[in-house]
Amino acid sequence: MSVTGHKIVDIRAYVVGGGGGDYHDQGEEHWIVNQIATPMSIYPEYKKTRTSFGINALKTIVVEVESDNGEVGVGISTGGYPAAWIVMNHLDRFIVKQPVEAVEKMWDQMYRATMYYGRKGVVMNAISAVDLALWDLLGKIRQEPVYAMIGGKVRDEISCYATGPRPDLAKEMGFIGGKMPLVYGPADGEAGLRKNIEQLAAMREKVGDEFMLMWDCWMALDLPYAQKLMEKSNEYGLHWIEECFNPDDYWSYRDLKKRAPNNMMITGGEHEATRYGFKMLLEFTDLDILQPDVGWCGGLTELIKIGNLAESYGKYVIPHGSGVYSYHYVITKTNSPFAEYLVMSPNADKVVPQYYPLLEGEVIPENGKVKLDDRPGFGVTLSKDANLTQVFKDA
Repeated sequence: MSVTGHKIVDIRAYVVGGGGGDYHDQGEEHWIVNQIATPMSIYPEYKKTRTSFGINALKTIVVEVESDNGEVGVGISTGGYPAAWIVMNHLDRFIVKQPVEAVEKMWDQMYRATMYYGRKGVVMNAISAVDLALWDLLGKIRQEPVYAMIGGKVRDEISCYATGPRPDLAKEMGFIGGKMPLVYGPADGEAGLRKNIEQLAAMREKVGDEFMLMWDCWMALDLPYAQKLMEKSNEYGLHWIEECFNPDDYWSYRDLKKRAPNNMMITGGEHEATRYGFKMLLEFTDLDILQPDVGWCGGLTELIKIGNLAESYGKYVIPHGSGVYSYHYVITKTNSPFAEYLVMSPNADKVVPQYYPLLEGEVIPENGKVKLDDRPGFGVTLSKDANLTQVFKDA
C-alpha cells in the first residue's frame, strides 16, 4: 500500500506502572526484584531487593503516533514521567506534520536536538519509544509486518534462551539455554563466590552438558572478581558471562575478554546506546556478543545500524529482552541466531507475555520458539484495560 501523502497528525505519551516496559516494576514475590547482584549490592541496606534502591522507580512510557488516516503506532520503553515529558515538550516538534515514511529523518533530528543533554539513558529511551511507534505505524499503513520492511525473514522461526533463576524449568519448556541472575557479588567475598559456583554446579547437573548456561552479572562486578568467577565457572561449561562491569568501564571488558578461555564468550551492551557506543565495544573491547535493547539503544532505526556494524566485525547481536520489538529484527539477521526471552512469571515457571498487561496480540515462545505471522507493524495493539496516565504538553 502506498504511503505517499500520509502525515503524522498527533503524538501521545503515557506512563503506567505494574510491569510492561519497566519489567522490574513487580511485587516483592517476583524473582526479578529479589536479591540479585547489582552495582548497589556493596551497600547492605540496598542488597536484599532491587526495588530497595528504586530499580522500578521510573515506570513504563508508552508512545502513540497517529497518522491522518487514523492508524496508530505504539512504542514502549522505560523512562516514565521524565521520558514522557521529553516526548511531549521536545521531541513532538520533529514528529507531528512529518510524512509517515520519514523515519530516518525524524530519528536524526531527535538525536541531534537532544545531544547536548541526552545521548544515553532516559533521553535515548524516549527516542527509542517514539522510533518503535513510528515503525509500527508505517507497517500498519503499508499493511506489512516490520520484519518485511527491513529485509524479510532469514528463518521461519526463532529459537530462544530464557533468562531467569530456573534454567532447569526453561529446558522443560523447550528453550535452548538458561541465563541465571548472579546472586552474590564482590561484597560477599569468597563465601559468596562459592555459593554462585555451587548454584551453577547444581544447575549443570540438572540440565546436562548440552544445554547452554550463562551468568547475568548486571554491572555488579569488578575485574578481579569477574576473572575468578569466569575461571571457576569454566569448569561447568559456562557459555557466556554477561555485563560484568559499569557500562562505561570499557577497560575492564577489554581485559576480561583478553583473559577469557576460548570456549567462553564475553558479552554486554544492554545498557549501551547508539552506534557510537557499540562501535567502542567492538573496536576496543572485542566482545563476542552485543546485546542492545531496542527500547534503550535508539529504537529499531539505530539497532539496524548497530547490527550492520557488528556484522562487519563478525560478531553476534542478541538483543536484550524487548519481546516482539526485537523479534522482528532477529528474524531478519543471520548474525542474530537466537533471541532472549525474559521469564516474567514470578516463579519463572510459566511463559507469559513480557509486556503484560499492556499489549494485545503479543507473541510469546511456544516450546522455546517464536513464530511471527504477517500482521502489520509489530502485530500488537494497546490493551483496552491498560491503566495509562497521559502526559500532556506544558502550557
